[in-house]
Amino acid sequence: MPGGRTGGGRGKPTAGDVAAAAGYSRTAVSFAFNSPDQLSRATRERILAVAEELGYRPSPLARMLRAGQTRALGVLLPQGLAAILRNPYYTEFLRGVGEVCDREGYTLLLTPPLRESMLEAIPYAAVDGFVVCGLETDRGEVAELARHQTPVVLVDGDPQSDAPGVDVDDRRGTREAVRHLVGLGHRRIAVLSFDPGPDAAVRGYRGPLARRLAGLADGLAEAGRTMADVELAEVPISRADGERTVRRWMAGPEPPTAILALSDILAFGALEALRDLGVDVPGEVSVVGFDDLAEAARTRPALTTVRQDTEAKGRTAAGALLAAIRGEQQPVRRLLPTRLVVRASTAPPPPPGRRAEAAARNRGDGPSDEP
Repeated sequence: MPGGRTGGGRGKPTAGDVAAAAGYSRTAVSFAFNSPDQLSRATRERILAVAEELGYRPSPLARMLRAGQTRALGVLLPQGLAAILRNPYYTEFLRGVGEVCDREGYTLLLTPPLRESMLEAIPYAAVDGFVVCGLETDRGEVAELARHQTPVVLVDGDPQSDAPGVDVDDRRGTREAVRHLVGLGHRRIAVLSFDPGPDAAVRGYRGPLARRLAGLADGLAEAGRTMADVELAEVPISRADGERTVRRWMAGPEPPTAILALSDILAFGALEALRDLGVDVPGEVSVVGFDDLAEAARTRPALTTVRQDTEAKGRTAAGALLAAIRGEQQPVRRLLPTRLVVRASTAPPPPPGRRAEAAARNRGDGPSDEP
């Protein structure tokens, strides 16, 4: 048997090294690893023994690329990894995608924007297809993927040509939340909306935000009211921004008796602000969220919220992508249901006298304790 490579700065052994040491062609080496039925048993065993002695391992990526398959699904993300991993929504969504990957024998590649561009990140991901998240404005991503014949499924975005998509019924969910609050008797409702981004002034609202605001308008119209009757704040999706906005509202002359947050994360911040201010939830202010993240059932009080099954959305998106990769016929759009989950954070508004006392306390101009 030939001696093993001992270095000399030559790097990893190659298929050519194995071929030379075993006395066969590089094609035979390739057959030994990829098409063993093309060789006699003795030839294959000889080549594999030499490869083992030299420490040669064929590159799995190279083999997959030659075969036109990577056995990897990509998730093209709208934000950097640090922001995504802080967001429990994506934790639940990726858990659903991961279940399908585990079951079908695929790996998962998370692809954040490159230089703040989802489009620029696409060429650096060796995957069989992409789940594209939060593509509210197409800046060429769908066309680029189509140009390379890369299957794609859109999630939480606007429909793009014939690309299949998976969304939840955001509009119905928000409408049900408004109906709930109006049915309890709330008239002063404030809405915590996530920031629509710099394109909103030109392009208008897009994606899930557009649908949730449409549901808000629907619910208000049913009660004979309009968007002008609610206070709307557009802020980044973070607890801190939800908390900061609610503190400002509660310090005003007519604080809301109900807060509708268009994401649970903003609702969590609202609950923290109200707790720190000593405001009774739901005795003085009711709070409703959207998503039904796992934490929603554990807040104090437990959060009334619109439930979307985020893990199911991830499983559905991954399943749709695999169907596209296999060339199977599938619906252009899948719309998953939402439902209102009523917990302890909502109740009828306080009577006017208690409302006035609470407003004075929140402004810091209540009765003085000094003689």
